[in-house]
Amino acid sequence: MSRSAANSPVLSETCAGVATLTLNRPRRRNALSSAMVAALSRRLAEAGDDPDVRVVALRGAGGDFCAGADLAEIAASQRDGAEAGLADARRLGEVFVAIRRMEKPVAAVVRGRALGGGCGLAAACDIVLAHPDAAFAYPEVRLGFVPGLVMAALRGKVGEAAAFELVVRGHRIGAAEAANLGLVTRVIPADDFDRAAGAYLGDIAARPPAAVALAKRLFHGVGGVAFEEAVARGAEVNAVARLTRECRDGVRDFLRGRRS
Repeated sequence: MSRSAANSPVLSETCAGVATLTLNRPRRRNALSSAMVAALSRRLAEAGDDPDVRVVALRGAGGDFCAGADLAEIAASQRDGAEAGLADARRLGEVFVAIRRMEKPVAAVVRGRALGGGCGLAAACDIVLAHPDAAFAYPEVRLGFVPGLVMAALRGKVGEAAAFELVVRGHRIGAAEAANLGLVTRVIPADDFDRAAGAYLGDIAARPPAAVALAKRLFHGVGGVAFEEAVARGAEVNAVARLTRECRDGVRDFLRGRRS
C-alpha cells in the first residue's frame, strides 16, 4: 500500500466478496471529519458498483470504531452560521441514506467506542457485529447538542422508549445491553472476534446476491406502511424473486437432490 493510500481517511480492501471500509483516523478515534465523510461516501458508491462485492463491512482503525463528529469542525461551523452547519449535517445524512439504499448488506464491525455520529453510523447499517468490550452512546445532549441525524435509524432499531432514553440521557451502554435493545445484531466472543466476524460476513457473501438485494429492499421498504400494503409488496417481490436465475437454479437443484 502506498503512503498516500495508507493516509486516506477511509481505507478499502475487498476479499472473497466482502469489501472492508476502514475509518482511518485512529489518533482522533476515527472522528467523522468532512474529509472522512466525503471519502466514505465515495467508498460506499464504489463498493455498490463493484460486481465482485456482495457485502460491505465498516470498521475503525485502532482501538475504537468511531468517536462521532469532529468537534473542531463543529466549532468552525458554529462560527460560519446555520447554512454551513446544515450543509455539513446533510453530507453525513447522505451517507446514512446511501447505506440504506445500497442493495448490498452493510455491516458495522465494532470494537471499542461507537459514540454520537459513530453510533449513528453503526445504527444505519443493516447488521452490527460487536466485540464484547464495545460501548455505544449518543452523548450529544451533554454538550447541548442533539443527535438529530440518527433518530430515524435508532427508533427503527430499538423502539421509542429505549431510543428516547438513549438520546436524552446520553449514557453509555455495553455490547450485551445494546444487543438486548436491538441496536447490535450479534456479540461475538473476544477470543475469536476477527475470525468469527469474517466468517459471518463470508456466509452472507455466499448467499445468492439477487435474493439478498431483494430481501434488503423489501425489508426497508415495508417500514411504516400498513400491514396490507406490506403483504402486497411482499407478494410482488416474491413473484420477481422466483423468476430470477438464482431461484430457478436453486429450486431445480433442490428438487434433483431430493429425488436422487
